Amino acid sequence: MPHPEQTPWTPDAIGPQEGRTVVVTGANSGLGFHVATEFARRGADVLLACRNAERGRDALERLRAEVRDSGVEASAEVVALDVADLASVRRAASDLLHRRSSIDVLVNNAGVMAPPFGRTADGFETQVGTNHLGHFAFTGLLLPALLAGGGARVVNVSSVAHRFGRLDRGNYQSERSYRKWPAYGQSKLSNLLFALELQRRAAAVGAPLVSTAAHPGLSDTNLWKSTPLSGNRVGEAVGAVLSRAIAQSPAQGAWPLLRAATDPQARGGEFYAPGGPREWRGFPVQVRASAAAYDTADAAWLWARSVEWTGVGFEQLTA
Repeated sequence: MPHPEQTPWTPDAIGPQEGRTVVVTGANSGLGFHVATEFARRGADVLLACRNAERGRDALERLRAEVRDSGVEASAEVVALDVADLASVRRAASDLLHRRSSIDVLVNNAGVMAPPFGRTADGFETQVGTNHLGHFAFTGLLLPALLAGGGARVVNVSSVAHRFGRLDRGNYQSERSYRKWPAYGQSKLSNLLFALELQRRAAAVGAPLVSTAAHPGLSDTNLWKSTPLSGNRVGEAVGAVLSRAIAQSPAQGAWPLLRAATDPQARGGEFYAPGGPREWRGFPVQVRASAAAYDTADAAWLWARSVEWTGVGFEQLTA
């Protein structure tokens, strides 16, 4: 059941984070940058997992400057990670396991939205490969550190688009055909199927792990550049105006992610999103996902295929 809302939730509700280690993927811009900054502002040890090294360094400097303005010296580092490349995922996970013995929060945020058809370095359809399979593997490889702390939280970032997503077992990797928006919806539904199945499996073996999910509503991030309006100047100008008029700022879009990651009342399997009409904007609240997200047969199928495709087995969660 949703938690009764006494007052609107904002990041002011986040308590001190000293002594906690937080990993955020896609942290060089948008939602990920704001999540990382809020954690660093409260004293957490933050690792920004970024695909582009130069952008990662720039983000780190911006984060340090913003946190310093709050009177805090940030503890933050950059980790090279391309979730669209399993070799990079394995290197990043190994690097992190050498740097930190335990991880308290993992925010799986990096992603792409509705690009033209393509394949990742491992031959996966770009959207399910980047948005789901890379994060599935990354989470499984980091599991020893996540379990070491005795109460870690994993947040998978979905989208309101999961509501039109359908798991197409016969065309999951776009083997037969590709339509970018249905593929995007499927990838965002996959984030939820993974988050909920991860919680079921952790609970089944009594593992000290809480798996939650969140989506930012409509947020004015770089993903808007991937919409059908991109590619020509007029379309991009219209898209920019619509984005500013309809979407929340990236800072506020990050609030549901932050609540899912920090709210002491949050329980495994819960889903947070903006509380306004259509979940497009507003203060973050607990919401119900689409019925498809709670399909345990689809979740089991996706888990088995994800293990097969990535080679990451989550052995610590095997009863």
